[in-house]
Amino acid sequence: GAGTVEFIADASEGLRAGRIWFMEMNTRLQVEHPVTEEITGQDLVEWQLRVASGEPLPKRQDELTITGHAVEARLYAEDPSQGFLPSVGTLEHFALQPDPEAYTWSRERPARIDSGVEGGDRITPFYDPMIAKIIGRGETRSDALIELVETLSEVQVWPVRTNAAFLVEAIVHEDFKAGQISTGFIQRHLDELVPAANPAEQIWRGAAVIALAQSDLDDLAGFRLNASPRRVVALGHGEGFRTIDPDEGSFAAVNGFADGERVVSFYEGQAFEFKLAARGSTGGAAASGTIVAPMPGRVTAVEVAAGEQVTRGQRLLTLEAMKMEHALVAPFDGVVAELGAEAGAQVQVDAMLVRVEPEPLSS
Repeated sequence: GAGTVEFIADASEGLRAGRIWFMEMNTRLQVEHPVTEEITGQDLVEWQLRVASGEPLPKRQDELTITGHAVEARLYAEDPSQGFLPSVGTLEHFALQPDPEAYTWSRERPARIDSGVEGGDRITPFYDPMIAKIIGRGETRSDALIELVETLSEVQVWPVRTNAAFLVEAIVHEDFKAGQISTGFIQRHLDELVPAANPAEQIWRGAAVIALAQSDLDDLAGFRLNASPRRVVALGHGEGFRTIDPDEGSFAAVNGFADGERVVSFYEGQAFEFKLAARGSTGGAAASGTIVAPMPGRVTAVEVAAGEQVTRGQRLLTLEAMKMEHALVAPFDGVVAELGAEAGAQVQVDAMLVRVEPEPLSS
């Protein structure tokens, strides 16, 4: 049969026989066998099956040639910010190469990805949390690393956490690029390698673009007679909400999706979840914080005034329609910026009733 023998070598004083130690013997191919396949052009899985069936090795050592470089990264279902604890759950959103035809200047073909899972599969605590092997290839080591970073940056996995962003940070680290690494590399640079949990301003604005693109808002969102149309969205991350205008600065080229409750954006392999103040059953709470009438009716009570501070879930006004009263509540903590209705008024569906703006988070 086929097997792999592992040794560890100390080359600090020059590689020699007395500084090489046996580690283990595995009666199988190594996880990293794609690296050998990519630089030799051989299919080692096929070799293993042929040898197991009694055939001789297809080639001798002197018949093999090495061309180019290859580097493999293991994509794990784990959370680097939580001490690399395994992350379990269903792969509700799973895209390792969302658009394999969209190559960048450095790639003429998609990177090699070997994976045994697909969207909808469940990651359990009973098996190794590796969900894919991503192999970067190129004429030089630098080329291979560029392809690897670009592919890891495209990873979209949710809600299961992965180490994709951590791998990106490790690969672009100057010591790694220079090959100046050891088994202490991660521990020495852990703070640099674990991505920040809080999104940067450009990612907030990128998430706002996703929310606006996938919502029912059109070019008249935020329209007022005495103001220019303004496209804004209220997003929450952590404990607070912010009103984000993507036109107020540059935004990151994020990918992602939005539904009625959240926006999930992906940037350089990391996933960020933003709460979305959206239309709900308790009233029309638009993503911008604008409360609109969910149906034609009569405003029976207005319980706030312009400039008043409100808390999430607080009743703002009551709308009577279809012989029922509908409480319209604040979608988040904030301030009543505008009132568009008064008690006793008849309103049409989607009429603006009140607009709430979140208070800016303290820096």
